Amino acid sequence: MRKDSVLRLEQHGIQRIPENWTQSRVKYLGAYINGYPFKPDDWGSVGRPILRIQDLSSPNQEPNRYDGDIPSRYLVRSRDILISWSASLGVYRWAGEEAWLNQHIFKVALDAKRVRDDFFLWLAEWFINEMDREAHGSTMQHLTADAFGGFPVLLPPHDEQSRIAEYLDCETARLDALVAAKERVLGLLAEKRRALITRAVTRGPDPRAPLRDSGIPWLGEIPAHWRLERAKFVFRQSALPVRDEDEMVTCFRDGQVTLRRNRREEGFTNANLELGYQGIRSGQLVLHSMDAFAGAVGVSDSDGKCSPEYIICDPQIAQVDNNYYGHLLRTMALAGFIQASCPAVRERAPRIRFSDFGEMFIPVPPLGEQRSIVERIGIDLSRLDALGTANERTIALLKERRAALIAAAVTGQLEVA
Repeated sequence: MRKDSVLRLEQHGIQRIPENWTQSRVKYLGAYINGYPFKPDDWGSVGRPILRIQDLSSPNQEPNRYDGDIPSRYLVRSRDILISWSASLGVYRWAGEEAWLNQHIFKVALDAKRVRDDFFLWLAEWFINEMDREAHGSTMQHLTADAFGGFPVLLPPHDEQSRIAEYLDCETARLDALVAAKERVLGLLAEKRRALITRAVTRGPDPRAPLRDSGIPWLGEIPAHWRLERAKFVFRQSALPVRDEDEMVTCFRDGQVTLRRNRREEGFTNANLELGYQGIRSGQLVLHSMDAFAGAVGVSDSDGKCSPEYIICDPQIAQVDNNYYGHLLRTMALAGFIQASCPAVRERAPRIRFSDFGEMFIPVPPLGEQRSIVERIGIDLSRLDALGTANERTIALLKERRAALIAAAVTGQLEVA
């Protein structure tokens, strides 16, 4: 065995090679047929589906179709093995109708004498994860032919391949069921979180307070002593200058408004320099004009500068706690009221402007109640977030266990009876 091969195996956690296993490389396990380079002009609504990477990772969306003739090697049938090798790396067993394969996806034609398809699926999951971990650069990963084909693998005899595949089918199904159960808990916690905030910001801290109909569909009944005002009489639009030391502040869909570096740097485009930036200060209320409908509403925790697409609000009256209105307006957004009020033909098109927001009626509880609501929400969310964090940690550990189990089994580091 070549010295460089030994070193590469050790880099991937392979400390020993079982006596009856053989070393190989991915390119020797079969043929890898890259998809056809379809162009947007080829996309239609009739014919066979065009399998693109997003159709593998999000199979429930309606695919584009192609009704022409191309070579049959690009035809994908049920149970074919597919590997996406650009942008999003993954291995899949196709279970849909006959389809055309798009570029950046391999259809795998295995050498059946060397490797069983059930074993290859697990082996590919391991070596793709390893390639992904090794890949340099950003979120848009792209494998070179040499990196893919030259990756070292170990192959057990056929009967052992079958035992390993059956073992992993069973063990990963058990782990996947545990992950699914924890993810359902996260979903329930998210629903509970939203319901808790909605009730607090619309009904107030006193469950015995008399109610009246607000006349606003998303708001429903509110305490009878609360006022309703147009937003333009409660808030004014901020217009602060940018200072030399100001860093970028971003408003995220989860309601956090913070320095961009506190979350992530990649995947952003800077504001058009012709429009410039605007200043933002800690404590100001922010609505993202393009993403508010999806929940990008909150109170900034930082000083800085931000996109001119942000609507930054300052209180027009003394009776305002911005944190209360951050919760309230995000509730309004997630109830679909912003999208309904600013209709558009596609996502991110329903832009809300301050002039739109200013005409909307919003409740004005007494300031003491606003602060009490914010405090109560903070206590309750802290408890729910702790439960959520514990579940997320368990999910991460289960996924790590799953990956480690697959790696050990397909590389001969775990003896499967």
